[in-house]
Amino acid sequence: MTWAFSWLALNDTSANYREIRKLVISYHHKYGDEITFIPGAYFANAYNTAAQVNKDIHDALDLITGMVGNGYRPRSIVAGFMSSENQQYLAEKENIHVCQGNIWSQFSIDNQDGDGSVSYPFYPSKEHFCKPAQNESDFIDCVNLDGWSVDFLAGRRAGFADGFNSRLSVGPIETIGKYGAETGLKQMMHVTSVHFDEGFNLNKFAWVTNCWELSLPYDTEYLKMWLSQIKRRWPDTQLITQGEFGLIWREHYKRNDFNYRFVEKGSGIGGSDADKEIRWFMNKDFRLALLRTAGDPGSEKVIDFTNYTLTAKEPGEMTRKWSLLGDINQKQTRPQDKPIPFDSLPKGARSLILRHYPNLNSATNSDL
Repeated sequence: MTWAFSWLALNDTSANYREIRKLVISYHHKYGDEITFIPGAYFANAYNTAAQVNKDIHDALDLITGMVGNGYRPRSIVAGFMSSENQQYLAEKENIHVCQGNIWSQFSIDNQDGDGSVSYPFYPSKEHFCKPAQNESDFIDCVNLDGWSVDFLAGRRAGFADGFNSRLSVGPIETIGKYGAETGLKQMMHVTSVHFDEGFNLNKFAWVTNCWELSLPYDTEYLKMWLSQIKRRWPDTQLITQGEFGLIWREHYKRNDFNYRFVEKGSGIGGSDADKEIRWFMNKDFRLALLRTAGDPGSEKVIDFTNYTLTAKEPGEMTRKWSLLGDINQKQTRPQDKPIPFDSLPKGARSLILRHYPNLNSATNSDL
């Protein structure tokens, strides 16, 4: 496990917090759990300047070293969203090369937006934390991780559009809290299977991530039930810390030469439409999403095309608006986001896509 402490949780002198810190330190020594910091309650850049966030990180890491002892340093931090400037600071000044620095597809929900990134690990650009680095001069040596593996069909919505929670994922709020244990766990396993079944076949590795907020009123027995079902269905699954996973990925990928692909047919629970199928293609140059009615390839349309080869810029002020919205964005919050057939994309966009997936628009569609 990776345990992320807020500033309050690191400093509160009440008996409960003292016991919590003592307990988690014992887990570190017994199980190898990682103990780290979460700045700004997932949304540090919405509340503070980049300079203040850097200072908070530095001071918190010192507190954690003193708390755990023996010169301990975490190998990652949990941040929710984290700007490129702060991730660059982590890598270059704190020698930490893994950051849970984006919440994939989050938009019009909670206290910050940040749609536009890749859902699996990548090295961020110095221009924008949602954009994969394009070259050496643009490269930040910090593996940027998602925080919650979300249902791709639910995640295409903005906020609570159509009456559904767009954050339907492997977390307890939108699953167990909304639908109860049986249906909630079924949905959590559905999202897991998207990665561990066809996702593994396509990407040659699979990763599911879940930030479980212990302050919320959900019995951790449900977490145990989910993990137990995973172990029974996929017995070679490994449960490792966030830092360990990120550094394994960093060892295998020295640059952004990944090619992630995902396919999902909806579960029928919440916003995971049973009659829909979505395909995602993600690489250094762009991300592309295609949505169709299940069993009807002719109905397929582009619902997201984000071109990462274009210049991007993060906000210069404290704001909730940190998304990187491309030519077409899955949330459909702008007139230009109306889904269109692949052939209706601009010629330059189609050319870029077909350089990566030359058979994407063919009848055989072998680039799946």
